[in-house]
Amino acid sequence: MKSVLVIDAPPMLREFLKEKLSAEKIDVEIADAQRDALPKFLSLLPDLVIINIEQSVGEVIEFLEKKQSDPNGKKIPIIMTGPQIEHYEITELVQYGVIKYFTKPIKFDIFFDSVGRVLHQPFSFDTTPCVLDLHLNQDIIFVEIAMGLNREKITLLKYKLSEMIDNNKLVVPKIILMMSDLSLSYVDGLNLELLLDNITADRRVLRRNIKILSFDTFVRDFIDGHPVYEGVKVVKELSSVLNSLVEGNATSSVQELITDKILSVSAGADLGSVDLHFSADNGNSGEKDQIDAEKLKIAIVDMDLTVVKFLRDTVEALGDVSIFLSAKEFVSKVRPNQFDLVITGMYMPEVTGLDLLKYLIDQKIDLPVIVYSNVVQKEVIMQTLKLGASSYLVKPQPAEVIVQKALEVINAKRQP
Repeated sequence: MKSVLVIDAPPMLREFLKEKLSAEKIDVEIADAQRDALPKFLSLLPDLVIINIEQSVGEVIEFLEKKQSDPNGKKIPIIMTGPQIEHYEITELVQYGVIKYFTKPIKFDIFFDSVGRVLHQPFSFDTTPCVLDLHLNQDIIFVEIAMGLNREKITLLKYKLSEMIDNNKLVVPKIILMMSDLSLSYVDGLNLELLLDNITADRRVLRRNIKILSFDTFVRDFIDGHPVYEGVKVVKELSSVLNSLVEGNATSSVQELITDKILSVSAGADLGSVDLHFSADNGNSGEKDQIDAEKLKIAIVDMDLTVVKFLRDTVEALGDVSIFLSAKEFVSKVRPNQFDLVITGMYMPEVTGLDLLKYLIDQKIDLPVIVYSNVVQKEVIMQTLKLGASSYLVKPQPAEVIVQKALEVINAKRQP
C-alpha cells in the first residue's frame, strides 16, 4: 500500500487530503515539522511527502536538511504548498527533493494530477463544469452553485463551510443555497444528497436554517420527500427568507444584502488556502512560481477616469500599465502576448466588456481578464465567466484584494 506523509497542513487542507487520498487506498500519516515529522518520516519512508508552509521555507528547513542527510530518505520526492516565494527560493528547494511548489490557493485538479504522477496512480477526479462560491454576511453564508454539481467541489465545500464558521465565530450559522441556474433530474440525486450531507456535516448547521433558492421541480420534490432533510426549505424568491433570517434591521434592504454580499468578498474574509475554483474552470494551471513584477504588462480598460486612476495606482507597482478609455480602443490595438493581464469595466459605448471577451476568443488571444464592474446581475456575471474571464470583482474593492487577485490569475496563467 502506498503511503503519503503530510506535514504542517492546516485543518481544512489536512482533512481534505486525508479524505481524498484514503479514498484512493493510499495510507496517510499526519505530522508536525517541529515535533514528529522526522521520526515519522524515517519510520514510514513514504512514497511522497506533502509539506505546507505558512510564511517561509525556514519553517521546515531543519526537516528538509535532515531528510537529505538520510540515505534512505533523500530520494523521496516532496510536493510543497505555500505562499508566493522568490524564484531563487523555489530553485533552492530542488536540492531537498522538492519537485513541485503550489502557491495558494491550490488548484486541486492540478495538484492531485501531480500527486498521481509521483505515485504512478491516476486519481479519479470529477470534471463536471461547476461554479461554486461562498460569501458571508453577518451570520448568513451564501453558497452559490451554477452550471452543474461537481463532487470534488462539493467535498471541498464541507471543509470550507466549517472554516468559515470557525473563522467568523458563527454560533448559529444560516445557509442560503442558491441554485436558481440549475436544472436537475433523478440522475443528479446522489450528487444532491452529497451536497446536502456535506452542508449539514458541521453540527452547528441546523436543517431548519438551510434555505434553497431553486425554480427546479425535481429539487423541490426531492427535498420535500426526503425524511433526512426535514426542515430544509426550498423557495423561489429570497426576499421573505432574508427578512426572516436577518436579525434586527442591520441591513437596510434585501437588495442591498444581495448586491453587497453575494457577489463580493466579505470584509475580513479569509482568501484562503483552498480554492473552490479548479484550473479546469478556465484553463489555468494551479502550479505557480514567482513572477517577475518588473516584466508585467497590464491593460486597464474603462471609460470612468476615477476608476482608471484608482486601478492604475493600485497595480502600477506590478509593472507597466497601459490605459484604454474604451473597449473599442483596446480591441483595435491588442495583439497576442502583448499583455499579462487586462482589468476591464463592463458597460462602455459600442464595445462592451462582454464584446471584449468574445473578441479575445475569436482572435485566439489567451489573456487573463479581470472584470471590475458595478453590474450585479447574475446572468451577466455568469456570462462573463463562461466567456473566459478569470475573475469578476464587484465595485468597490480594496486595493489589496485587486492586487491579490491580479497576482493569482497572472501566476496561474504563466505556468505550463
